[in-house]
Amino acid sequence: MSKARDAVTSVITFMSEVVNETRKASWPTRQELFSSTVVVIVAVLLLSLFVGVSDKILITLLQLLTGAGGS
Repeated sequence: MSKARDAVTSVITFMSEVVNETRKASWPTRQELFSSTVVVIVAVLLLSLFVGVSDKILITLLQLLTGAGGS
């Protein structure tokens, strides 16, 4: 029974520490969050465009080198 009580006490202590650390955190403003989100979305779109174009070029080169492929 003592082990169970110790486990519960440990969990409660841990959760209390998590709440205290969360209060100390510096949270972004709504504008900062929006700006960061826009930057991430634009970066993902640019990277996906780069990967897509690179893939198309490499596939075309591979088809030319191997003589395979149709269209």
